Amino acid sequence: MYKIFFNLVFKRMDPEKAHYLAFRWIRLAARVPVLRTFVAAVLAPRHEELRTEAFGLRMHGPFGLAAGFDKNAVAIDGMSMLGFDHIEIGTVTGLPQPGNPKKRLFRLVPDRALINRMGFNNEGSEAVAARLAARNPVFRTTVGVNIGKTKVVPEAEAVGDYVLSTERLAGHADYLVVNVSSPNTPGLRNLQATESLRPLLTAVREAADRTVTERRVPLLVKIAPDLADEDVDAVADLAVELGLDGIIATNTTIAREGLGLKSDPALVKETGGLSGAPLKERSLDVLRRLHARVGDEITLVGVGGIETAEDAWRRILAGATLVQGYSAFIYEGPFYARAIHRGLAARLAASPYATLAEAVGADTRKAGTSA
Repeated sequence: MYKIFFNLVFKRMDPEKAHYLAFRWIRLAARVPVLRTFVAAVLAPRHEELRTEAFGLRMHGPFGLAAGFDKNAVAIDGMSMLGFDHIEIGTVTGLPQPGNPKKRLFRLVPDRALINRMGFNNEGSEAVAARLAARNPVFRTTVGVNIGKTKVVPEAEAVGDYVLSTERLAGHADYLVVNVSSPNTPGLRNLQATESLRPLLTAVREAADRTVTERRVPLLVKIAPDLADEDVDAVADLAVELGLDGIIATNTTIAREGLGLKSDPALVKETGGLSGAPLKERSLDVLRRLHARVGDEITLVGVGGIETAEDAWRRILAGATLVQGYSAFIYEGPFYARAIHRGLAARLAASPYATLAEAVGADTRKAGTSA
């Protein structure tokens, strides 16, 4: 039914307008008590065997919504209603900003992919912090807050910009993510170099500890799939050295070659980050490399091209405790999370593992044993 609706309605609309229309419907449904209870019963049934613990937080399952969909923390209950086990909001910047000029979001339908150059359009950390502080949750869920650099802030002053967002948002975050991997903010990816990343992560960690004294706010970093293997290793080593709680692998890619893209070449040439199905193999490779490097010392989050339960299961076997989706939700619709959960439960039942936690990194352990 959704695929027919997508082809008849959403496919004919500007992608950003379609996003906000669907977003509005989700938010409205979540405001109607009887309707949201019914929708959650259908789309978010709980599977006890999928219960997950990550960086000290307990979640209904491992599958969450990646950052980028709910930039301003306005639909947390709505996305929980649709079955996502954790919601990562943002990316939020220190100052409000409109993002890049439109048109800035493109569908590559034959490739089940998106290209975006949104440019961190959001209301800013002060407004988002106020909204989170005033929130009266309907559904219990884990809320991650993804922070990035304000475009007008010079690269040399990036640390202060991240610290400002941390001071405002850490108290409202179940976990905090430092995003240094979007291709749509000039100079941002330069911060992935360890000589820049070390002082940034250290300052954010100190700001979070200084701001929130009654608990430790887990801190993660999100990296790009375009990093060279040696740079992936360097980030992994730095994360262990600094005592980070997690790494999210991966953000969107600027690559186009070698991905077998079938869409209109004019669309493929659009600048911005590519997400969706074409990203899955590189994202999986980065995840495997990270797990081989850090083992169980750091929680890994797999994202990028997760369309099916099999994709999610492969990430778990490769070392991901949590997995996230976004682009596939556009193509799969409201039953997306339910299908992932059902498929994961079936795969776990058919596997030799008693719990989902036992399955995390199983392929890497097998590879190490055989070597």
